Amino acid sequence: MSELRLELHNDGFNEVRRSPALQQELHRRGQKVVDAAGGAPDFQVIDSPSSSRARVIVTTATTAGRKAEATDRALTRAFDAARG
Repeated sequence: MSELRLELHNDGFNEVRRSPALQQELHRRGQKVVDAAGGAPDFQVIDSPSSSRARVIVTTATTAGRKAEATDRALTRAFDAARG
């Protein structure tokens, strides 16, 4: 059998993980979760990129949103909306 040699290029991975295109895609998916959970003003998506990667946070924004998550799991149930 032949051996497989896999060489990873970390600089390329890091470039993709921090790219504006990926940040936009994550924001779009986060907004889909917010919409599925009931939308603004009760839920919000926050862009929160770090030095190593693009990321977003989907969270409650109001007391009504926190109550909806606590009693109905609104955000938890809406998570599948981010699948594409």
